[in-house]
Amino acid sequence: PHSLNRRQFLRNAGGSAVSLAVIKPGSVWSSQANSRIRLGLIGCGGRGVWIAALFQEHGGYEITALADYFPEKTLAAGEKFAIPANRQFTGLSAFEKLLDSKTVDAVAIESPPYFHPSHARAAVEAGVHVFLAKPIAVDVAGCDTVAESAKKATQRNLVFWVDFQTRTDPFYREAIKRVHYGEIGQVVCTEATYHAGPTWDKQSVYLKKQPVSAEDRLRAWGLDRMLSGDVITEQNIHALDVATWALDAPPLHAVGSGGRYREYGTCWDHFSVLYQFPHEVELTFHSKQLGLGQDDILCRIYGSEGTLDTDYSGSVSIRGNLPYKGG
Repeated sequence: PHSLNRRQFLRNAGGSAVSLAVIKPGSVWSSQANSRIRLGLIGCGGRGVWIAALFQEHGGYEITALADYFPEKTLAAGEKFAIPANRQFTGLSAFEKLLDSKTVDAVAIESPPYFHPSHARAAVEAGVHVFLAKPIAVDVAGCDTVAESAKKATQRNLVFWVDFQTRTDPFYREAIKRVHYGEIGQVVCTEATYHAGPTWDKQSVYLKKQPVSAEDRLRAWGLDRMLSGDVITEQNIHALDVATWALDAPPLHAVGSGGRYREYGTCWDHFSVLYQFPHEVELTFHSKQLGLGQDDILCRIYGSEGTLDTDYSGSVSIRGNLPYKGG
């Protein structure tokens, strides 16, 4: 029944989505039409500053407050976005100080994944809208907490948005809608990969100190399994999300292995996993975050009448009896 209702909705709505970037402020936020939304940034690292700049470039948002564990991060972001010192909050409780300041209507949460559940919950409790980086958490308990926060946000008429770029891409949306309509026939098997070179090498400098302090671990969070959820959660989730989206179901179970080539940190840098989905559909997954010469994020869904081929940095298409050129 859930799948049928979902597909009916897609037919009726034409597969459209509503995002923070297209909702008129006056229709969701209790403010005058065309007013700018006050946005607080929680996590002022490289991606956080990049995301905040995109909001600012959109024109409907004003960056009004910053929060990060480290003062030099908020200072640099403050200079970029012209945020006064009294709205730059630091320390482990910086996110609480930002929310208590009553200077934001919404927050973009770009902190290490370990903190996403607590940061998102606090934002919803404070009555502000949430743009949450993936992954939403590093464990099942954290995912459950985020799900509860999202439900509460909906009840309070708050936007709660998770940053999966592929979910809003028109080529992905159209191609996967066609898979759900049965245009590649019965799905038989699938594959997904996430291949990248070294990603967190710059952070390793903090782990070369002995002993490694709690602050060092936080600065090198991308190499810390507890803080990042490991590479399969922190980054590979993009490819795995496309597969579960296309199959319209979560996996039933999985078995896999992996290891670590890099010298520092607790995260693995390569994985091989076999996922079992309903109707005896298997997904073979492989990832690496080392070496050179191969970078790609892809997913292929093999059906009895065609194949869906998605490439994060390339094209999305369907080949078969009912082809979709995509783009």
